[in-house]
Amino acid sequence: MTTTHDERSAAANAAAAAPRARRTRKGGDARSQRRLAALLLSPTLLVLALVIGYPVLAGFRESLFARGEGLDENGFVVEGTRFVGLDNYTAIFSGDGADAFWNAFGNTSFFTFTTVILETVIGVGMALIMHQAFRGRAFVRASILVPWAIPTAISGLLWRWIFQADGAANAVLRQQILWTADGFPAKLAVITAEVWKTSPFIGLLVLAGLQMIPRDVYEAARVDGATAFQQFRSITLPLVKPALLVAVLFRMLDVLRMFDLPAVLIGVNQDSVETLTMIAWFEASNLRYGSAAAYATILFVYIALIAYLFVKLLGADIIGEAREQTKRAERTKHADRRRKTKAVAS
Repeated sequence: MTTTHDERSAAANAAAAAPRARRTRKGGDARSQRRLAALLLSPTLLVLALVIGYPVLAGFRESLFARGEGLDENGFVVEGTRFVGLDNYTAIFSGDGADAFWNAFGNTSFFTFTTVILETVIGVGMALIMHQAFRGRAFVRASILVPWAIPTAISGLLWRWIFQADGAANAVLRQQILWTADGFPAKLAVITAEVWKTSPFIGLLVLAGLQMIPRDVYEAARVDGATAFQQFRSITLPLVKPALLVAVLFRMLDVLRMFDLPAVLIGVNQDSVETLTMIAWFEASNLRYGSAAAYATILFVYIALIAYLFVKLLGADIIGEAREQTKRAERTKHADRRRKTKAVAS
């Protein structure tokens, strides 16, 4: 009788210890996986720290210094590199260069807002055309992608020839518009050239997303009587949204750093098209490295803020989607394992 009681107690203790052992083993596996992941990621993190982290920190440090002649706190003329703290930043926002900064900030934001919207609409249209099955589709795809393959400086020269006073644009419009001079026409010239060049980029990424949509979904929608617009709104846009958001995010980050196209097409030191990158380059070319680094740091913070808001508000979280996919795969694996266990037990 005593032996039976001891056996039951041992069985109960073993049954109670089994979950703890599984949890301990699972925790050990998770820690080993995290250590392995950290070990595998360490070379990438080291490279990122060298090529991204160090330049950012070095640029911020440079923005706190000034070079050349200047006045110290006692009014004496000093030469060489000296620490000025946040003076370069205060000079940007409230000094003589405040008007130039806000003008460049407005131009950068205006170009980003207008060109990305136009490129998104045109790029989606291009993707829908390239996704259709028709004779000569390969030729159409190659033709649409040609502008993206042309270097930006070359496309700037091309559009400068089109927009010159006796160019093709004025000949078609039968007007004499000074597109490459300062003013609003210069803005339109830059927007036209930028949209022409980079819309195929969005079209290419959206086309990749369209090709991942099963045709059975469209066939089921047609059987249910859905119109082409309803299919586009309820099937195409939701399923292509991840690829579209990534394309838009890349284009926003690219336009915020715009420099070469307006510099080649219109020229530097033109108020109507001057961007933050151009004004930072102008400061650096005049050996005002501290001020140039301050402009670059402000632009970096602006780009990081726009990217963060875009990811948070519109859900362009690639890592988050990958995490959700991993969780779904793990849940499916556990469900299969439970089904197999039940099948063996029965």
